[in-house]
Amino acid sequence: MDDGAMLERQVMVDITRRPNSIRRFMRKRSTIAVLLCSPLIVLIVGLVIYPAFYALYLSMLNKRMTAFVGFDNYLFLFKRNTFQLVIFQSCLFAVTSVILKALLGFVLAHLMHNIPTRRQRVWRGLLLIPWVIPLALSTLTWWWMFDPAYSAINWVLNAMGMESIPFLGVATNARIAVILVNVWFGTPFFMIMYLAALKSVPEQLYEAAAIDGAGAIQKLLFITLPMMRNIISITVLFSLIVTFADFDIVRILTAGGPQDSTHLFATYAFSVGIQSGDVPLGAAVSLFMFPILAVAAFFVLRGVTKRSEEIAT
Repeated sequence: MDDGAMLERQVMVDITRRPNSIRRFMRKRSTIAVLLCSPLIVLIVGLVIYPAFYALYLSMLNKRMTAFVGFDNYLFLFKRNTFQLVIFQSCLFAVTSVILKALLGFVLAHLMHNIPTRRQRVWRGLLLIPWVIPLALSTLTWWWMFDPAYSAINWVLNAMGMESIPFLGVATNARIAVILVNVWFGTPFFMIMYLAALKSVPEQLYEAAAIDGAGAIQKLLFITLPMMRNIISITVLFSLIVTFADFDIVRILTAGGPQDSTHLFATYAFSVGIQSGDVPLGAAVSLFMFPILAVAAFFVLRGVTKRSEEIAT
């Protein structure tokens, strides 16, 4: 057989094998997974990753966005007393709100878990209403309740012979009001997550503990909490991220006042970047959330990973 015939035969073999190799490639689970996730990957790249890097680029420009200034915007922010107050308020708001939501959600989940199934559906639906209602709409309702002239709460207090409370006019009261609204909105999320975790705890563990003479507190400490640790950690982390980036509540209730005493990262970035026209400085403010949340996510996820490995082994 001459060289030309052998070459032609080899080409025909390659052509016949190529579709089979493509089919095998397309039938791999990893390939199917990538193809199914590709729309989500495109959305994440277009709506999260690209804006994040673009914000980082903007934060290193001057106010007119005509010159590169490096980290001057960050150094300028650190020197401002207002921004130092924003850092304190953001941490106070996020940590206090998440702790209160976690505690109330845990209590409500246990109460809900002990209600019969039919009644549980009704109560579960009622308690989810604050979380289902659009946040801007529910916050506007709270604003009416805190309004100094038309507050329903102050009307009740006045009817009882008590003085009106300036809910949004004093720094301490305004901070408490903002935290209260966030807790009211976010507690149902913790409740439903913890309730799902409680449903997954085997009843045999509680029965065995009861036989051994364990009480309610001992069951809680040695059965319920260890079985729910990963769910609690992930829920707290997710809520911490969302709470740090909260915008609607503060913007509608106080707009950062009085005297910038309730500004968070998001609202202060909007005030500096959009209202004041300094977009690079606003981008720098918004990026300050990243290192704080990155550290929190690192420790929480590391703990979840360690516990998962211990359970697997």
